[in-house]
Order: sequence, then C-alpha cells, then structure tokens
Amino acid sequence: MKQVQIYTDGACRGNPGRGGWGAILVYGKFEKEMSGGEPVTTNNRMELMAAISGLSALKEPCAVTLYSDSKYLVDAFCEGWIYSWKKAGWKRGKDELKNPDLWERLYQLTEAHEVTFVWVKGHNGHDYNERCDALATAYADSFT
Repeated sequence: MKQVQIYTDGACRGNPGRGGWGAILVYGKFEKEMSGGEPVTTNNRMELMAAISGLSALKEPCAVTLYSDSKYLVDAFCEGWIYSWKKAGWKRGKDELKNPDLWERLYQLTEAHEVTFVWVKGHNGHDYNERCDALATAYADSFT
C-alpha cells in the first residue's frame, strides 16, 4: 500500500458563519493542496469536510496518516466514539449527533483505507497545519 500523509484544517468566520477547509496530501515528493467551503456552516463541518475531501482524493486504498488540530475529529476515531455512534444509528446517547451525514461519509472512507489519526496543536508553527489553516481561512474569506 502507498503511504500517504494528509494534513487538514477547517475554519469558520462565526460559528455558524462563512467557512472553509484546507487539505494537503503528501506522497513522497508529491504534494497536492485542496480547499473548499460553504457560505454558512460550522467549524466542525469544515474540519470534517477537510478530512473527507483529502481521503476522497485518493484513487486507490492507501495507508494514511491523517493530521488534524481538531480533537473532536481525532478523538472520534482514536477513542472509538465513531463506532458507538454508528452502532446507535449516528446518535450520541439520547441526543442527535451533529453532522451525521459527514460522520457517515468519513467513516465509509476510513473503511476503504488504513487510516491513523494524529492530533497536532493548531497555530503552533507546524508548517502543514499552518498552510492548511491559510487555505481554509482564505476560502472562508472568499464569501462576501
């Protein structure tokens, strides 16, 4: 399997507000930057969309290390919450899980690859995290 690193970040101007996401795929010397967004969204939706978009760009099953500064995203997989939510029909205990459409899409993508999630501290000088933040905020700022 190809070894790929995916770096992701989401941003929102207001929450909800104008949002953007950024992702960078790294495979050997190859790097691909991606970004997108929505005029009215939330920060968590943009964090999830960054991961979904990065994984969706892969053309074959890969061994992926996905880096994010979203504890919510990383812990959902590392702490196993995602499996409980799926088993409960995308619910969080008695409460509705926010963004079940995106959690389900992300879960399906992780089934197609071997994904390891790694948390990185945001706004701490990590080059790829800073670049993803710049991509995400630029997209969020493009909505006027």
